[in-house]
Amino acid sequence: MNVKTDTKEKFHAITVNDPVLSATMTDEMGECLLPYLQNEVKNLVLILKNVTELDTVAAEKLVYIQQKFYENSASFVICELQQAVEDFLDNNNLLELMNVTPTESEAWDIVQMEEIERELMDDGDI
Repeated sequence: MNVKTDTKEKFHAITVNDPVLSATMTDEMGECLLPYLQNEVKNLVLILKNVTELDTVAAEKLVYIQQKFYENSASFVICELQQAVEDFLDNNNLLELMNVTPTESEAWDIVQMEEIERELMDDGDI
């Protein structure tokens, strides 16, 4: 999987450069994205602006990866979907399972809000 990584203070922005995410790439997607859970900065923003097509298996893998991030108290936000990809996810009832925003800026806002929420929840456990 061809990606560009940009590390920010609270998250990693990963831009997928491949135009197609297919079932054959699902293992590679996991190997590329899940190791970020081991970093000090775990939050991830996945930018899919270059992806024009994906299949159901790849989309389900993204849902699985997102769940792994949330299970590990980390944010996983997908942004900048092409309309055809968004429609595909919606038609397959997967869009509603994903944390999706139109822009990277909005994804950053989600990460910040979730960080604050986690901090408040941690404080409440004391």
